[in-house]
Amino acid sequence: MADCIFCMIANGEIPSKVAYEDDQVLAFHDIDPKAPVHVLIIPKKHFSSILEINEGESGTLAHMFLVANRLAHELGVAESGFRLVVNTGKDGGQTVPHLHLHLTGGRAFGWPAG
Repeated sequence: MADCIFCMIANGEIPSKVAYEDDQVLAFHDIDPKAPVHVLIIPKKHFSSILEINEGESGTLAHMFLVANRLAHELGVAESGFRLVVNTGKDGGQTVPHLHLHLTGGRAFGWPAG
């Protein structure tokens, strides 16, 4: 999608601090981190939100979670704990209309979130 900032990042048109990349996903450090570790994991294929994922594309979600697992270990938050969040829609706190998974850690989080 031409005007999507995350698509532009995935295509290398906008620089980012890459944490992981393969043919399906890109993970990069958030420019406005909410925790000492704050990485966004995005599919390279554009989906506006989780609501566009159907059964045929569920492998994309599984892969995003496997990448989150890998990064939690690499970034040193697997043992202490971390949070994975997918915001969906305006009331859900989604500010970029491209599916993304937040991996945050490095500090204690409270509950309920938000």
